[in-house]
Amino acid sequence: MDAGNLNDGELAAHLAQVAGRILCEVRGAGVFSAEALGKAGDQTANQFLVRALREQRPDDGLLSEEQQDNFERLAHARVWIIDPVDGTREFGEHRSDWAVHVGLAIDGVASVGAVALPGLGVVLRSDAPQPLPALADRPRMLVSRTRPAREAVAVAEAIGAELVAMGSAGAKAMAVVRGGAEIYLHTGGQFEWDSCAPVAVAKAHGLHVSRVDGSPLVYNQSDLYMPDLLICRPEWATRVLAEVAALSA
Repeated sequence: MDAGNLNDGELAAHLAQVAGRILCEVRGAGVFSAEALGKAGDQTANQFLVRALREQRPDDGLLSEEQQDNFERLAHARVWIIDPVDGTREFGEHRSDWAVHVGLAIDGVASVGAVALPGLGVVLRSDAPQPLPALADRPRMLVSRTRPAREAVAVAEAIGAELVAMGSAGAKAMAVVRGGAEIYLHTGGQFEWDSCAPVAVAKAHGLHVSRVDGSPLVYNQSDLYMPDLLICRPEWATRVLAEVAALSA
């Protein structure tokens, strides 16, 4: 493949897939302790993604979880936002609910993205959306497997949703895309790299994406902290936003 001829969507998907393949090789090598595996994966995938993006898109800004932010990106309208291993703990535990995020924000909007789920052999792309699966009779809400947010638990109780525990943010967002759940409500705080690529993919597939007050998600900010987000089937967006608002009323 000649990566120099790829458009943004194709490049994002190609890099996410290759990084995922590299990570599976790192994990399968059997040379790292459980404690060292996560760090080795982060560093190896980050080196590949950063060098590849610098080669292929030298005029764009770049933000990675695993690289010191120098704020040079703020001068760019186009900024690649990557998370080499979203769900480092799950990766190190040899689980499948981890992801690779390659996203592109244009003028602050998550516009292009690819999320690889290497443990499942899947790459979901903003430039190749698939029809959403049939809506379940009873909604399923994704929550952290280690620290479910109080607000998510309360909303789930209010709407009669089943709680589904899962690892990384990307895995949870893509579970909504793939039909494994209807709602991903997060109020525990994240950073831009946790959601840029998943939001671009989810939006392209026709899902609702926003902050929990209904306002837009804005990227390439000086402050990278993003307090909350909602990714859900559009049929549930109004109800979930209303229930969140009621909690703070």
